[in-house]
Amino acid sequence: MKSRLYLLRHAKSSWDDPDLGDAERPLAPRGERAARRVAGHLREQGVKPDLVLCSPARRARETLEAVAPAFGSGTEVRVEDDLYGAGAGELLARLRQVSPGTRSVMVVGHNPGIHDLALELVGAGEETALAHLRHKFPTAALATLMVAEGGWADLDRGRAELDAFVVPRDLAQP
Repeated sequence: MKSRLYLLRHAKSSWDDPDLGDAERPLAPRGERAARRVAGHLREQGVKPDLVLCSPARRARETLEAVAPAFGSGTEVRVEDDLYGAGAGELLARLRQVSPGTRSVMVVGHNPGIHDLALELVGAGEETALAHLRHKFPTAALATLMVAEGGWADLDRGRAELDAFVVPRDLAQP
């Protein structure tokens, strides 16, 4: 049975307070609206990941807080320090540690790591979605990947198929 991997880039953050450190920047109003749109999409699609791995950065946690109600109950959430600023290799190493019985995982993180990981893992998919993914991974974008059989430990380059790639501007307002 194939597993699903959801890669969600945090929503747009605010730069209003120049005294805040990068990890402490909150979502901007535009980011809050985008996160609500993504939550509506997740609800409509019935997305209920078994596990969510989230960066500790405030903007990532606030993005997760906005979308988590769409999951209902039963989703395990882990905020992990190592995900802040993680590159594709670090994210892949973390995903390889996921328990074999876990059918779906969502990573809420940052660029360039999220984008680079998606590009590395995807070996196939619908051409229009692939073109969009290759071009850019904007804030609050969500890539849904179908992971080849073999489990998380075997996750590697080209071993996933891009099932969907959505950006907030293409989603209906909640």
